[in-house]
Amino acid sequence: MPRRTKTAPPASPSSRTRQPAQKRTAAQGKLAKPLPGAKTGRASAFAPAEGDAPVRAYIASLPAAQRASAKRFDAIVAQAIPGIRRCIKWGMSFYGTERGWFVSCGGFADHVKITFLHGTKLSPVPPVGTGKYTRGVDVVRVHQLAGHPLVRWLAQAKALPGLGAGRAR
Repeated sequence: MPRRTKTAPPASPSSRTRQPAQKRTAAQGKLAKPLPGAKTGRASAFAPAEGDAPVRAYIASLPAAQRASAKRFDAIVAQAIPGIRRCIKWGMSFYGTERGWFVSCGGFADHVKITFLHGTKLSPVPPVGTGKYTRGVDVVRVHQLAGHPLVRWLAQAKALPGLGAGRAR
């Protein structure tokens, strides 16, 4: 008796076109799709840590243009809010008080992102952000920080409860 062989069904036109690769997230194995128009960049690999030294090491690790902006922002925060607390969370520097962390500064491929965790409650509301509460600014060059309303926003944000407020430290 002749042997029967299985033949594969003909390929559909859509299966012949090469689709862009999608990445799996490590957390749940789900497919992560790149956002259209999203800026490129990655959070740093710095481990979470509290204190001035880890934040200064993080800033020193950034490329020159981002380092200058992050260093200037760090100085603005220190001058505007005496006794500011610093930490590294999620690969970015965070700043806060005993009421919690209220602003972050992260270096990306072509900019530094300054994010106020309760930015929608600030006046005027910072221009960048699509989250329910967060708003901020993207800084490409350090000179963009001159004359910026950051000090006003910092004073307002400091008065709001921040991330981790009410937790024992």
